[in-house]
Amino acid sequence: MHRTVLPLAFAALLAGCGQRAELEPLAGSTLPPAPYGQEARPAPEDLLALDPQAAPERSVELRKRSEEREDDPFDLPPG
Repeated sequence: MHRTVLPLAFAALLAGCGQRAELEPLAGSTLPPAPYGQEARPAPEDLLALDPQAAPERSVELRKRSEEREDDPFDLPPG
């Protein structure tokens, strides 16, 4: 029992040590300059946001009925 309690307690302590403060640049450094053609600098939250190409939405196609599979030219037997 002691072998399972100690790792679980350690995992709970480790999970609770996340920082919840606003993101700030390190001392002596600044945020990146404004993009070309824009006057305002992006906020840290804007820099962390993913664009749609980086995290596309899933397109889930549900099959309503069974269909024949097409031949796969790369499905070769082990050689």
